[in-house]
Amino acid sequence: MTHFAQYQDGVYADATNGRLPHLPYHHDDLRGLAEKAMEPGPFGYVDGGAGRERTARANVDAFDRYALRPRTLRPGAEESGGLGVTLFGEHYPTPLLTAPIGVLEQVHEEAELAVAGGANALGVPMVLSTAASTPMEEVAEAVDSWWYQLYWPSDDALAESFVRRATAAGAKAIVVTSDTKRLGWRPRDLALGHLPFLRSQGTANYFSDPEFRSRLKADPEPGGVFTEAVFHFLGAFASKSLSTDNISRIRRWTDLPVLVKGVVRGDEAADLVDAGVDGIVVSNHGGRQVDNAVAALDALPEVVDAVGDRATVLFDSGVRSGADVAVAMALGAKAVLLGRPWVYGLAVDGAAGVEHVLRATLAELQITAELMGKDVADLDGSDVTRR
Repeated sequence: MTHFAQYQDGVYADATNGRLPHLPYHHDDLRGLAEKAMEPGPFGYVDGGAGRERTARANVDAFDRYALRPRTLRPGAEESGGLGVTLFGEHYPTPLLTAPIGVLEQVHEEAELAVAGGANALGVPMVLSTAASTPMEEVAEAVDSWWYQLYWPSDDALAESFVRRATAAGAKAIVVTSDTKRLGWRPRDLALGHLPFLRSQGTANYFSDPEFRSRLKADPEPGGVFTEAVFHFLGAFASKSLSTDNISRIRRWTDLPVLVKGVVRGDEAADLVDAGVDGIVVSNHGGRQVDNAVAALDALPEVVDAVGDRATVLFDSGVRSGADVAVAMALGAKAVLLGRPWVYGLAVDGAAGVEHVLRATLAELQITAELMGKDVADLDGSDVTRR
């Protein structure tokens, strides 16, 4: 068992020798440093949400409505605190994955390669965004374990090319994002006129794709503004007719597990499982798509009940701590995707910042599990209650 909890002991030991942590452990403090480190446009893009940002706030606030119920006198509790999970037949040392977040070149010059470095240090799989700043093959060479997130484009041939490339490059799963048929209404981005795609940012997987390039008259220009490639990208970015029929198509392109991310309704989750998906990621895109939508955590129990044991349920949106991870797993998630916190770490200190956030989250999670008297994979509804 990996002892992330011992990290806490090391911090205190270092402090006795005058070595204090160079990055904070509280999410709000790290967010403040990231805001200072980033330009207003990129920070608003990462930090902002749709409309009045009620969904983004609701995601975080929802965790305050659930309380963990530690059992302190549990037989065998001295052996508790294990973090390992098995997903789709693959063993992972922790239940944490980095959520797919695109356009990371606006956060740090090393973009996804820095995320890979931070994730590798802890055995955390990376879920790579379609809108990445680094081609998937380059990321695959740098990261130990990764999944590929697909924004299903309007061109099915391009979707097939992405899936086949990811499979060939060694991805462990395909995660289809279902809630982004178009970008949500995002006032912070609008106020600054900040759409990084117009500057060819976040287009690396497209510009390197042979199917995409075959549609162009000239080779794409990295960093080009209002070029033919940029306009073709904008037209191809998302399919507005995404449905369960797409799942049957993706099965012809890969043998990898297929998950759908962006689900907050039990009836939709059940339909997707009927269509053959292997996993559901309960998520509302971190509150970036629909304002005043249901908090992802509030939707989790409904989806878990609807799916039962027919598919694996994961969780994303609003997670800010290891204790939050424990709550989501007690409510039925088998693993959790962490998003904004590690992006703030990336902005402040590159790969080391990503590692700092992931290590601190896992240390708190393991300490929480030990104090709950369970391994994280064994957390269930008896370990949590609504306040």
